[in-house]
Amino acid sequence: MNQIIIEYMLEQYPDPEEALILAGEASLDATWPLTSPGVPSIRMLHNHFIVFDKTQLRNAALADPNNPNLTDGGQHSLFESYMHDVYREFFKNLDMKILKLVDDDSSRIELTGYPQGLPSWEISGGVAALGDVRFWREYDVILKGFIDFYRTFFTQVSTRNAPIPKDAYFPDQIEHTLLFNNDFLATAKKVRDHCITDAKYANAIRWQPAFKQLIYRNDAGKLIVTISQNSIGNAITELLGVVVKRAPDAAAYEEQEPKLIERLLEVRRRLIEADLGNGIETKYWPKE
Repeated sequence: MNQIIIEYMLEQYPDPEEALILAGEASLDATWPLTSPGVPSIRMLHNHFIVFDKTQLRNAALADPNNPNLTDGGQHSLFESYMHDVYREFFKNLDMKILKLVDDDSSRIELTGYPQGLPSWEISGGVAALGDVRFWREYDVILKGFIDFYRTFFTQVSTRNAPIPKDAYFPDQIEHTLLFNNDFLATAKKVRDHCITDAKYANAIRWQPAFKQLIYRNDAGKLIVTISQNSIGNAITELLGVVVKRAPDAAAYEEQEPKLIERLLEVRRRLIEADLGNGIETKYWPKE
């Protein structure tokens, strides 16, 4: 499904100067307090397939930065500020051939700053690699590595000198890269001490991993993979790395809707052709 939709997006918007393209999966788990602002009541795994007009983004006003629905949970800044090197070292040792770890300058989208320092990988071979099952296996390796890192860190936050989490995907790497790293353990202690003295802070932590894993096109037109913890806020906010002000405009949407529906139906046709589902008929469009 991802392969077909991403190929279609790149076909329709071939110029990286014109459009920002992002696609991928995000999870919402049941460990985030329902009373937190912006948290949906339904927990699920869902997909994003999004194209942004870069001219509109350049001209957009910023939204209110104090809006609690447009904030993240702070885990990204925690990893980046205190464990930058070990975070990357852990991922660097994962066994991958198609995905190549790239530096911040190569992965960053200048317009938005995304992915804000997150570990990122270039897809060797570009869009053609999406048809190779080895790519999707490596894509899963990144997710497994993220889950291992996240679970190991917050297990250490919960219990000093805790053992390797059960059912870890890469237990040897956890032991050699994380459990003997002073920055990793010192940061866990910092968070643990804060939890002991601040119940509100402890309640706000997402103790189990919830992720957003993306494929996006950088400014040079290369396809990049990255992964982060999923924030409590609006998905578009985290995807972009900026918060732009959005306002209801029914007339503008009505003007764009026919072209949007046309492209959605074409994507649906391609998915049906690949035996990835069946069409649903409505009074606005046919079953096929």
